[in-house]
Amino acid sequence: MRLKITGRADRLRAPGDPSAAGRERAAWRAVAIPDEHGGWGLTAEPALLGLLVAPSWAGVALATAAFAAFLLRTPFKLVLVDRHRHRWLPRSRLAARIAAVELGVMLLIALVAVSLAGWSWLGPVAVAVPLVGVELWFDMRSRGRRLVPELCGSIGIAAVVASVALAGGADARLAVGLWLVLAGRGVASIPFVRVQIARLRHGSGSVAVSDKAQMVGGGVAIAAVAVDPAVAPGALAVAALAVAQMIWVRRPLVPAKVIGLRQLGLGLAIVAVTAAGVLA
Repeated sequence: MRLKITGRADRLRAPGDPSAAGRERAAWRAVAIPDEHGGWGLTAEPALLGLLVAPSWAGVALATAAFAAFLLRTPFKLVLVDRHRHRWLPRSRLAARIAAVELGVMLLIALVAVSLAGWSWLGPVAVAVPLVGVELWFDMRSRGRRLVPELCGSIGIAAVVASVALAGGADARLAVGLWLVLAGRGVASIPFVRVQIARLRHGSGSVAVSDKAQMVGGGVAIAAVAVDPAVAPGALAVAALAVAQMIWVRRPLVPAKVIGLRQLGLGLAIVAVTAAGVLA
């Protein structure tokens, strides 16, 4: 009898139990906060570059919508995974509610951009949608950490720079050139980071894969110059990054935090060099 009373008392205390509140907060964070630390930088770079090259309030709205889309992916991915596995858990309901709110905010901000700049910025978004779709297809199957979806996501989010630039009145060739510069940066950096993390975790990683990625990333940067010569400084910065990563992948390992901070700094440097070259 005493055990039953104690159990009931525990249940009555549960809503106010600090440990229960902590679990609720932890569940909310797991559902709402992205765990892809590099994704913050990959989202910030195109938003920042677009605003530096062609500042506008419509561009600010699109940059904000891009961050809303980045946040939306985490709960939306959980909903996709649970539906794919034919289950509906408490976290599924929480994720669905958060995703609905974030989707609504993103669409509202996009409408603000339309009211300020018309529909010219939608072209890059339309091109990026299939890439994001590929990423979500892998996410639904809990395979979002593979190389293909990560590359698709990186190239897709880089389209933000083209949309922001177009919304600010930039020429279409320049918008595409900016997109290609950041796409080349992502194509070169993501495989390199994956190889470095594999080396940290498992003691080995494919240097050849990283090297091929550097060559492809440099090729994409060269294509950017062919589209608009004004982005040449940014393309040279991507080429320099590719050479540096071909060297680093053969050097002693550094901690994962150093790799992440270095990538953040290099990404911002490429943004600054590219913007300076266009505005010069």
